[in-house]
Amino acid sequence: MRSLLSVIHVLGSVLALFSLYFLLPVITALLYREPASLWFLGSGVATGLLGLLLRRATARFKTELKPRDGYLLMTLGWLVVALLAAVPLMLVIRGLSLTDAFFESMSALSTTGSTVLTGIDALPRSVLLWRQALCWLGGMGIIVLAVAVLPLLGVGGMQMHRTEGPSAIKDARLTPRITETARLLWLVYAGMTLACMLAYWFAGMTPFDAVSHAFSTMALSGTSTHDRNFGYFNSPKIEFVAIVFMLVAAVNFSTHFIALRKRAFGQYARDPEARWMLAWILASCIGLSSYIYEMQVYPSYLTTLRQVSFNLISLATTTGYVSTDYSLWPIFAPLWMLFLSCICVSSGSTGGGIKLFRTLVLIKQSFREMFTLVHPQAVAPLKINRQVVPNRVVYSVLAFIFLYFMTIVTLTFALLASGLDLQSSLTAIIASVNNVGPGLGVVGPATNYAALTDFQAWLCIVAMFLGRMELFTVLVLFTSTFWRK
Repeated sequence: MRSLLSVIHVLGSVLALFSLYFLLPVITALLYREPASLWFLGSGVATGLLGLLLRRATARFKTELKPRDGYLLMTLGWLVVALLAAVPLMLVIRGLSLTDAFFESMSALSTTGSTVLTGIDALPRSVLLWRQALCWLGGMGIIVLAVAVLPLLGVGGMQMHRTEGPSAIKDARLTPRITETARLLWLVYAGMTLACMLAYWFAGMTPFDAVSHAFSTMALSGTSTHDRNFGYFNSPKIEFVAIVFMLVAAVNFSTHFIALRKRAFGQYARDPEARWMLAWILASCIGLSSYIYEMQVYPSYLTTLRQVSFNLISLATTTGYVSTDYSLWPIFAPLWMLFLSCICVSSGSTGGGIKLFRTLVLIKQSFREMFTLVHPQAVAPLKINRQVVPNRVVYSVLAFIFLYFMTIVTLTFALLASGLDLQSSLTAIIASVNNVGPGLGVVGPATNYAALTDFQAWLCIVAMFLGRMELFTVLVLFTSTFWRK
């Protein structure tokens, strides 16, 4: 109980800090003279008061958190922040239920980007920016915030950083102090977001759209300020900018940090995840474009290459932007793109899915098993980038893969039992667990999740949450071992 109260004390501090984030939509509403400013201001004040109240009520339980307390703090923090972020959406958007509002906030914070809203173009600018800003915070911002700020509050931060699941090879400290590392990673993230804003603006977006889409691009969330998503712009220049920054955000931010700090851009070539990600995406773009062109979906190969490349990279990086209704393509194409979303992004990035490090470990472990079947006495260490991966990491990866697929299977069957068709059920859960957004069927790229019942929406919320929390962070709380002294 004392440990739980210590977690709640820190949670109060997190909420007090999060209340300042409400200033973004408040300022936006004032600039555009929207009455929503009062609702956002009231929600921010209420959040701040709640945080201060929790902090004061549990002040005598302030102590250094243990590593396992970090899992509870991340889980509770994410749920509470998502709930509080949903409050102004219910107040501003007329007729929005608690389920739909929580779906929107969880979708944004988990960087999934799926939505149940229609008429997005007509929403107040403050609401649109709030959704985009939550994406940015949920991508890497909230993780780095936890690592950088919690130590200042007297709470260890390394365990927070590990819950996002960086690979064992890259789990070394980049600077002598984790706080300094987190601050520098924050600067890298913010700097790249600023560069993305300027690039979108120069490519033809309005300043508001440039800021909004830079937030969601660097968070690898497909949330947009328009119902037609990227199809609204219909601009090769804007799509090219999005492709570049989606690939940038899908690379481990530790790699960006080292490359920028040492000015050694060969670091990207030495990163096995970055190499394999680019190789798979490039090969898939060329192969799928040729396939779609042969099926005569588009009149020219350049048009085919443009449409396939943008939407494939969007799904492979778990972003979820859409420029055309690719559900009309031969079924192989969208299913292959959805498959890429499971494996392509690097660990330590803002993307979701299994992550490439785990995929590489799984592939190499498969070959190692076949080798030891032929040579049972041989010692065959598993290596990635010439570094030996400890067996405990291999076992952890195997356990994660099992839980990953069991989560998809269980939630898919739950959606099927609720009456949803197979294609929609399977792709909705895969897209939610991978934090992608669009699936196929009734949740395809030309529609959204509005057709789901409340029960089905909550299943997708669970899938988004588990995917963003990397499964173990949440599921470990349901074991008896966790709660033993």
